[in-house]
Amino acid sequence: MPLTRPAKTTRPGVRSVAPKKAGLIKQKKLTKQLTSGLVSMTERSLATKAGHLELLAGGKKDRLQKERNAARKDGTLARKDGGLKSGPKKAT
Repeated sequence: MPLTRPAKTTRPGVRSVAPKKAGLIKQKKLTKQLTSGLVSMTERSLATKAGHLELLAGGKKDRLQKERNAARKDGTLARKDGGLKSGPKKAT
C-alpha cells in the first residue's frame, strides 16, 4: 500500500540564484530597497484614493475615524452634512 503525502497548501516561490560578485551583491541589495519603497508608496497612494478598502491603511476610513474620535473628545459629534449635533430640535 503506497503512502500518500498531504496536499501542499502553499506553492514554492520562484528559484533565484544569489549573486556571487561584490558589485552584483550591492546592486541587488539596492534594487531590493528601492522596490520596497516603491511598493509602499504605491499602496499608500491607492489607500488615499480608494478609502473604502479596509485592507489598506491610511485611507478615508481611517481619516474619518480620527475625526470622529477627536470630535468625541471635544464633546461634539460631527455630522455628515458638516453641522454639529446638538440637543433635540424644538417644534415651532
